[in-house]
Order: sequence, then C-alpha cells, then structure tokens
Amino acid sequence: MATRRYEPDPRYAPVGGEVCAGWDGAVADLPDGPYVLALDGPALLPWERAVDEVCAALHRRGSAFERLDLRDSLVPWPDVVAATTSPALADDPDFERLAGRELRELFAELPPARPPASGVLVAYGPGAALLSPDRLWWLDLPKRFAEAEVSAGRGHNLGQRSADGPPTTRRLFYVDWPLTDRHRDAVAAQVHRWVDLQDPDRPTSLDGATLRATMRDLAGRPFRTRPTFNTTPWGGHWAQRRLGVNPDAPNTALGYELIAPESGVLVGSVGDAVEVPFQLVVAAHPTEVLGPDVHDMFGTSFPVRFDYLDTVDGGPLSVHCHPQADYMAEVFGWPYTQHETYYVMVAGPQSRVFLGLREDADVAGFRRWAAEAEAQGVPLDIERFVQVHPAEPHQLFLIPAGTPHGSGVGNVVLEVSATPYLYSLRFYDWLRRDAAGGQRPVHVGHAFRNLDPARTGAAVRRDLVPPPQTVHAGETAREELLGSLPEMFFEVRRVDLDPGGVFDDDTAGRFHILTVVEGDGVRVEPVAGAGHGLAYAETLVVPAAVGGYRLHGLGDERARAVKAVVR
Repeated sequence: MATRRYEPDPRYAPVGGEVCAGWDGAVADLPDGPYVLALDGPALLPWERAVDEVCAALHRRGSAFERLDLRDSLVPWPDVVAATTSPALADDPDFERLAGRELRELFAELPPARPPASGVLVAYGPGAALLSPDRLWWLDLPKRFAEAEVSAGRGHNLGQRSADGPPTTRRLFYVDWPLTDRHRDAVAAQVHRWVDLQDPDRPTSLDGATLRATMRDLAGRPFRTRPTFNTTPWGGHWAQRRLGVNPDAPNTALGYELIAPESGVLVGSVGDAVEVPFQLVVAAHPTEVLGPDVHDMFGTSFPVRFDYLDTVDGGPLSVHCHPQADYMAEVFGWPYTQHETYYVMVAGPQSRVFLGLREDADVAGFRRWAAEAEAQGVPLDIERFVQVHPAEPHQLFLIPAGTPHGSGVGNVVLEVSATPYLYSLRFYDWLRRDAAGGQRPVHVGHAFRNLDPARTGAAVRRDLVPPPQTVHAGETAREELLGSLPEMFFEVRRVDLDPGGVFDDDTAGRFHILTVVEGDGVRVEPVAGAGHGLAYAETLVVPAAVGGYRLHGLGDERARAVKAVVR
C-alpha cells in the first residue's frame, strides 16, 4: 500500500448534486413569482457586498427586488449587552459566560416580510430565517475569518452598530458564536442553499438537498476536518517545516486538527469547494456521529478535540489550569469542563513539561508572587511551585481540570482534550508581550480559585504520567491504554502496527478519533463503506455508525496511531 503526505485541504465529494460556483448559478433555481428570499448567517460577513451581488444576479435574470435589512430590527446595543452579559463577569476583560439565550430574544419584534406584488423581497441579516421566508439561504464564512477581522479591529459583533465601539473577541467567542450556531443548527433543515463566502466575487454553494445528503453520508464514514494553524507569541515552526503548512507565517503555534466549534469539512474539488461546519454535521446526525450513549451524555456537543501545540524554536506556553467542573458550569456556563492530555510527538533532549505542584509549594506565596508579576512585571520563578518533567517522545501526560501545566520549549504536543477550549486560566506567562506591545493577560483570580492542591508531589508522576498498558495484542499489532482517570470522561489509547501490520477495531457505538503519531501512515478500512488513508500527523473522525473497521500500517516502518474514545 502506498504511503501519503499530509494533506492540509482534505475534500469529500458532494452527494446527490454538485458544488455551484458564482452568484448567477446560485439564483438560477429560484422561482419566478413573488416570494421572500431570506439570507441568514453570522454577524461578521460582508453583508452589503453579498446582498448587492445577489440583487445584481436577480436583476440579470430579470427579477425585480426590494431589500429588508433585519439588523435594523435588533434591540439597541445596550440592551443586547445587558441580555448577554453575566453579572459575575461584567468587568472581566477576557472571559464571559457562554451565551445561553436564543437569537430571537435580541429582536423586540420582527418586521413584516411580505413579498412584493412582483419580484423578490431580499431580507437579510442574522436571524432572517425567523421571518418564515419562502426561500432560505445560509451565507457563511469559517470562524477563522471572523476572528481575524475582530482581532484587527474591523467589523461588528452581533447587534453592534458603527457607533457602538470596536468589536471584541470576548463577545465573538462567548456570545456571538454560541447564539449564531444554535440558531444555524435549528434552521439547517429548512436551508435551500448553503453559500460559502470565502471568495465573495465567486462564492461556492450547495443546494439544501445536496447539503443534507452529504452530511448524512459523512456521518456514516471516516472523514477529516480541514486543519487550521494559527500564530501566537510563543509559537514554533515544526508544522511549517514538517508538514509544509503556512510557510510564510511568523510561526505555526496552534494546529487545530479537530475542534468542533471551529472546524469545517471541505465538500467539492480544488477551487470549487464548500466548507461545511463540522458541528453542523454533528447536530444533523448526532446518533450516527457520536453514538446513542454519547449523544445522551453530551447532546449535540462533540466532546473531544485534537490539536497541536508547537514550541519547536519557539517559547514555552504559559503555566495555566482549566476550570473545575462546578466553576465551569456555574461561572462560564459549559455543562462539562476542560480535562486535557498532552501526547508528546516531538521533543529535544532538554524539552520539558510543567505539570502539578511541588510537594513543598507554598500556594499562598505562589499567589502573591503571581499577582506581583501581573501587576508590576516582576519575574516569577515558576519552578519554585510547579513540577518540571522530561518531555519524552510518545509519553502521555494527564491534565485533569485545576492542574497547573504548560509545555516547555522544543515540543510538539498533541493535545487530546475535552472540547471547551477558551478557558485557559493563566498563572504566569513569562511577562510575554502581545503584538501591540502590552503584557499578555493572565488570570490570577480565576486560576487560583480553580487550582487543585491535591495534584502535588509524588502523586503527580504516579497518577498523571502513567506507563502504557497493553490491552490487546496480536501478531502484527497491539493496542495500549495510555491514560485514563475516573474524573475524565475520555481515555487515550495507542495502536502500534508492525510494517504492513493490521489491527481490527470496532467503534462499539461510540466515535473514535485517530491521529498518526509515528510512521508513514495507516489506512482505515470499514467493514462496510469507503476506506480512508491517514498520513503522519493527520487526524480522522470515525463516526460511531461506522462500526467495525481495520487499520493497515503503511510503509516499511512501524506505524503508531493515537486514539481517543469516550468511556
């Protein structure tokens, strides 16, 4: 079997239809008579440009049109803020409670939307589907575009007008995205066309029937999401050098291989692909993707994520922790918390991982020094309080919520974690500066309220740096349990394949996630359905509906694949 190279843009064929390119093709299947066409989507889109293009395409086909901007009907910005701000976090500069409201609640009343005597009423803006239109299009941009716009100080948050100040990533992450995603998932079954606006001059789109048939197909077969690599002040260069991604970027610190709130699946071919949100696939087919038991536990939230932390020729991560379960639910609004693991893929001879408190750590002194570092820029000797462990390749470190941790310099860590990913509570960030020259924020209050003092001393290495345990052994392959804790709802395993080896597995009603961490790659062959190759560093979702499958090792060397499964 041939080996393969890392593919940064995995694509899958549409089912039952084709990808349409351009505005004229998109409007071609609209009716002739009077009707309401609703254009819904997230707040951070080039709305005016998109509507102009739709109306121009309607004009070219001989259709008259009128416009209705639904954004004018949102309640005033102070009311939006009041409705979506947690009193406990009102003055917090970095965090907000995850918005639990519905988008409909941000409208005092919806305007009448009646078709004109002839032609089309084009109603547009977030929430346009609420008008019960005759035709519904969802206009979309992957979330990385919105984050880039807001980080640059451009655009508006949901409900924000030009006079209401600059947008913030705080509102984008914790308010705009949850509200819009919930609305999107609720109306997806009614969408007549899904439009990808990554190229607003030549958008790509799928009709609603093809969108839904394609998602149904994906839910029953192994597939990859489109990876995204981001730059940070501490970032390294492994992904640029080893995988060939983002060669012109300052670094490739964060590699989101699979992260449900942001990942997308590319449908189509080179140049003519539509990026469909992964979370939409899960919401449309939760039992098939997650499995019935996991669906009962987590609803439509895909609960595990895979990402890379690259510090090769970069800097150390902050030393931080994640919220304890009660704090996460009561303060931040997530129903489950952010337990993590670090799987070390690459490490140098001096590489280290920070994990757990020292036996002799003075927690009160740690807090005083951390507060002083934040307020006065005084360096903190973190090793007086937090343990340092050698970062040995292929070692797994368990990081339950509340445990101080961070990756040192020279590592590539595959982070296998619970999905909540925006709540890193920093004790110390090495007095690092951001792009604007200011000291990067730390969160001393939140961090120490969530610090678990039980993760200390010799118990850290005993409980959180476990040796592998063989659970299945065959002639050419074996499976090892790398790490599991009672409080963590998922466990991490590894399949080792001899050259040309095979390993038989079964989802047994719960999704699997696989990443190749050594060797040339593997091929995943379901008992029924299409197979899928997987190169070094690529990540694959194996939906629960796949059932039995076989892993084949590729190439002339041993292949290893890390696997996560909900227990």
